Amino acid sequence: MIDKLSWIAVYPEIVLLIMACVIALADLWVKSPRRTATYVLTLLTLGVVAAMEATYATTGRTFYGFGNMVVVDPMGGWLKFFATISLMATLVYGRPYAGDRGMLHGGEFFTLSLFALLGMFVMISGHNFLVIYMGLELLTLSSYALVALRRDSAIASEAAMKYFVLGALASGFLLYGLSMLYGATGSLDLNEVFNAIASRQVKHQVLVFGLVFIVAGLAFKLGAVPFHMWLPDVYQGAPTAVTLLIGGAPQLAAFAICIRLLVEGLLPLALDWQQMLALMAIGSLLIGNLAAVAQSNLKRMLAFSTIAQMGFLLLGLLAGVVNGNQLNAETAYSAAMFYAITYVLTTLGAFGIILLLARAGHESEEITDLAGLNQRSPLYAGVMAIAMFSLAGLPPLVGFYAKLSVLQALISSGQTSALVLAVFAVIMSLIGAFYYLRVVKVMYFDAPAPHNAQPISAPADASAVLAINGALILILGLVPGGLMTLCAESIGSIVKSLGI
Repeated sequence: MIDKLSWIAVYPEIVLLIMACVIALADLWVKSPRRTATYVLTLLTLGVVAAMEATYATTGRTFYGFGNMVVVDPMGGWLKFFATISLMATLVYGRPYAGDRGMLHGGEFFTLSLFALLGMFVMISGHNFLVIYMGLELLTLSSYALVALRRDSAIASEAAMKYFVLGALASGFLLYGLSMLYGATGSLDLNEVFNAIASRQVKHQVLVFGLVFIVAGLAFKLGAVPFHMWLPDVYQGAPTAVTLLIGGAPQLAAFAICIRLLVEGLLPLALDWQQMLALMAIGSLLIGNLAAVAQSNLKRMLAFSTIAQMGFLLLGLLAGVVNGNQLNAETAYSAAMFYAITYVLTTLGAFGIILLLARAGHESEEITDLAGLNQRSPLYAGVMAIAMFSLAGLPPLVGFYAKLSVLQALISSGQTSALVLAVFAVIMSLIGAFYYLRVVKVMYFDAPAPHNAQPISAPADASAVLAINGALILILGLVPGGLMTLCAESIGSIVKSLGI
């Protein structure tokens, strides 16, 4: 019999699942081509779920359900809260765009988004190999359908096929690695896997063999080199509203399963997976920044920018254990969590501008489409400039503090190799600043093209969310202490539970 605590652990998931089904059915009676009733009901659902997750997270409690297959802890609660808020902003930004392109008929855009969020929730709460994999598959299958949602676009269909084929390959890698670890340790539970590996009674070669496949699968989800091939094509080919949905909240879920698998399950193998992450971080920073310089398409540039940003995230994850000493774990992993949250916040602002500038028959996704934006809308140009400066890591914006916290964690490990990595990351950031500043230069100093000279009009809700988005990027850069403390306490609860 399932105990009461197990049901409490999944209340938000139950609400989300029921409401996704209700919204799918209710949409059959909605006549508005803009799906106003469906949109409002979706946002209300997300608001309720976000409030539930914030309530869970603020209690600071950690408890398990369904035979330790599901965990509720502060890190999971906050990541689910931020993922939900991210999806709300995505839907607000994306609704005008989707409506102009006939993507709202049938309401699939909203229901698939809710099922994608449910997949993220399962990934974040999973404390068992199979539960994590089920959540991952729910997210990816929903994402494949969303990318192909614009049925009249050959480019979107091509992007969906590339995403599906490469995603299936990566899922196979991850599943094979998990099966190897199950065979070696005899358990699917993360705590039992941790204890089995720590006992040193399992052959190290078998564990490392499975670990290689797990890291490969995780790298695909993060978009890290050398498993980054899908990212530029899918970002460019998918409808922009879907690009933001893929590039925003799922990054938080990907970070969560990195912590669940690599830290909570495989921390005794940290020396092995940290070496893999170091190579991927170097490749991501190098290829991401150099390739982004050559791009003229803004979505493709932001895709390569994402690859470079994930390199920084990996630097935080690889700085936690030093020569078997785990004292730096809380500092490093909390810096990586802070980086993931602030990266998603900045991405929302950048893609929000692209979405709100698009109109029927025009995508507005080339860098030249931003020419003279300051003359047309100082608010839009200001938010885009703030997003670009933050991604470049310029003070006093939140991206600067995020990069600084990762570099501090890296340097505090005291290793010469970590210092070299930190210097390399700073050099790559300087290269990255070029293509971010180029966007700002085009907005403020280039004359607008004749077809882009007309004033910008956007729904009031989207403009309001955009203004809040830009303000948060600035405010969290000026006073990052609250969010950083929240991340430190969330990671601290996990570190304590492992006995570090």
